[in-house]
Amino acid sequence: MGVRDRVGFARDHDVILGGFLERLAQVHGDAPLVHEDGDDGLDLTYTQAADQVARWAGALRARAGQGQPVVVALPNGYALFLACLAASRAGNLAVPVNPKMRPEEIDHVVADAGAAFVLRDGGELDDGESVDAAPAEVDDVAALFYTSGTTGKPKGAELTHRSLVGRVGPAALYPSGMRRDEAVSGLPVAHIAGFAMLVQLAALGVPVYLLRRFRPDDALDAIEARRATMFVGVPAMYRMMLEAGAEKRDLSSVRMWASGADAMPVELARKFQGMGGGASMFGRTVGRATFVDGYGMVELGGGAALGVIPPAGPTGMLRIPLPGYKLRVVDDHGKEASRGEVGELVVKGPGVMRGYHGQKGATAETMTPDGWLRTGDLARKGRLGLIEFAGRKKDVIKHGGYSVFAAEVEATLEEHDDVVEAAVVGIPDERKGEVPCAAVRLGHRGQVTGDDLIAWAEQRLSDYKVPRRVLVVDDLPRTGTDKVRKADVKTLFEP
Repeated sequence: MGVRDRVGFARDHDVILGGFLERLAQVHGDAPLVHEDGDDGLDLTYTQAADQVARWAGALRARAGQGQPVVVALPNGYALFLACLAASRAGNLAVPVNPKMRPEEIDHVVADAGAAFVLRDGGELDDGESVDAAPAEVDDVAALFYTSGTTGKPKGAELTHRSLVGRVGPAALYPSGMRRDEAVSGLPVAHIAGFAMLVQLAALGVPVYLLRRFRPDDALDAIEARRATMFVGVPAMYRMMLEAGAEKRDLSSVRMWASGADAMPVELARKFQGMGGGASMFGRTVGRATFVDGYGMVELGGGAALGVIPPAGPTGMLRIPLPGYKLRVVDDHGKEASRGEVGELVVKGPGVMRGYHGQKGATAETMTPDGWLRTGDLARKGRLGLIEFAGRKKDVIKHGGYSVFAAEVEATLEEHDDVVEAAVVGIPDERKGEVPCAAVRLGHRGQVTGDDLIAWAEQRLSDYKVPRRVLVVDDLPRTGTDKVRKADVKTLFEP
């Protein structure tokens, strides 16, 4: 496939989810696409994967017909990704569910989506005959991705073909044949961050070594042994790798560390940036790696902005919108906030969802009539018009008339050498309305007590921001995508 053909692919805006791998196979052919961990893991080229999608689509069409939602409830792995593409190719609506979701959450998704078929075993599709992709428009809904349910029952975000694969064209210009790259990833495939990551890597021509179950030692072993040039994970995975001795490993082959799905602490990113390498010269790695932190959510179809710590120059996180996206910070009345003023971040762009499936009221609350998505995240406009994030809107604690941003308190507690992770919540108080309290997870050798951490915070924060109680816990309650479940953290402080 020549440069002209690759450019033609890059400029083609008509790619749909069900035909995505078929088009890429025309470009990359027998180049490696994926290798999974374990003796039974998938090991596929682009051509092999495209053929499997076509066969599975035939089996799904025979079982579920066309035009119906199909819940993909496979174990975490690349087969889940391929099954979603197959459902789309068959003319159905793909509905991936995370295997870590609780049974009642999965039952809710099946019922809410009105699923015609639930796929629980990829072996059910092995008898299919290859079919062509069902006709579709790029603005048709291609899949339902359900929210993590941190603040209520999961809602299905209607994502179009354009949302999921309509932005990969420029990636086809990446010179994958001119340099050796491989990414190691532990992101859950059914989560929008993991799904979007697989789409982007496939379009770039970068093979992925996929960890179906993330273990920090396995991830470090894979990076070291395979001389991986990229790693993609969530902040919790980076914390676990640091605890597992990442600083004692040879991770110099990594030129890019990437994170998504949750806010990445800058200090943690800097540590890993120093473990990687910027370039290879005379057989040695020199310089620092790049660190990128994607900002996005289910409702945005993946990422809408990118935080970057470059190999040289500024050590802070520079956050810029991705092509086609507009970011604004607005006050409670929807008016543009002044520079430095904290307000809600609203986003407009090609990945924004069509709406919540079957929930017009929730859609109207989240989306403006002219297409801006209310993210629920707090931000301020900084220098050069760049956006600085300040935390979740629902993570603001109203303490005696003052606003306490949980993210600020968490970052302060995590500066303590013994603290690996902190979660700050507001606990009802008769006099003050709410008071900040924290649950913290310590490192293996951590000895600090809750009272010690309160004293630590008193030296670094204003009085109204200091946690009134700090609990040391073995682990924090989490969603299926390793986000901290704040509602469950609050129950830790119940009498």
